[in-house]
Amino acid sequence: MVLKDDDASGKTIASLDFGGEDIRVINFVLIKTLYFCPMIHDAFTAKKVAELLIQINAIKLEPKNPFTWASGWTSPIYCDNRIALSYPTVRTYLREEFAKQIEKHHGKPDAIAGVATGAIGIGALVAEKLNLPFVYIRPKPKGHGRKNQIEGVLPKNSQVVVIEDLISTGKSSMEAIKALREIDASIKCLLSIFDYNFEVAQKRFEKENVSVYSLSDYNHLIELATENRFILKSEEQILKNWRLAPQKWKP
Repeated sequence: MVLKDDDASGKTIASLDFGGEDIRVINFVLIKTLYFCPMIHDAFTAKKVAELLIQINAIKLEPKNPFTWASGWTSPIYCDNRIALSYPTVRTYLREEFAKQIEKHHGKPDAIAGVATGAIGIGALVAEKLNLPFVYIRPKPKGHGRKNQIEGVLPKNSQVVVIEDLISTGKSSMEAIKALREIDASIKCLLSIFDYNFEVAQKRFEKENVSVYSLSDYNHLIELATENRFILKSEEQILKNWRLAPQKWKP
């Protein structure tokens, strides 16, 4: 498509070439669309994980009776993936999928690191499955004893896969990654159970050159919930609107 001004009309014209024929389109509109990178390796797994999390009430969708997050945001969804550890079938499925995706798409690392506290349990399970060392990263160093921020033994220059239970703004994940990089660890990727697909997180990881993937995410969750009639069509739109501007959203 070629854009040019038409001298006779003063309008901008789009010139399209279809098999040698020049077709002119007048009074068109260019629409800017905001895309969120899905960061998903497998769509089937993404919907399966979302379904499991809904079944065990790790994810709750309440468009008409929203939750208040610790940040003060009002939200029609609440996600607590730590609940998955109480369900052997679910935690085993998550462990197996993490291990499979790590080996298939990223290559076996030197160690697995879990972001405290939510990813300590699932991170240790993944490390056990892959027969790898495990460490976890505190939000900040302890104020006593060895004053560690990273708990466990991790040699310098280790290739590390970081495990998260949930990604929202990406702040806590990025702080953990920075702590690992300070001891010269190399981050192969960050993998989470669930990702809200917030633009702020995507920009944060892109800026720090971090590769991020998730077993499931908000987009696949909403698709699943709509297809299985867990939510009404009107509620689907509410959930989509919230994700675009969660800090400003009001029920």
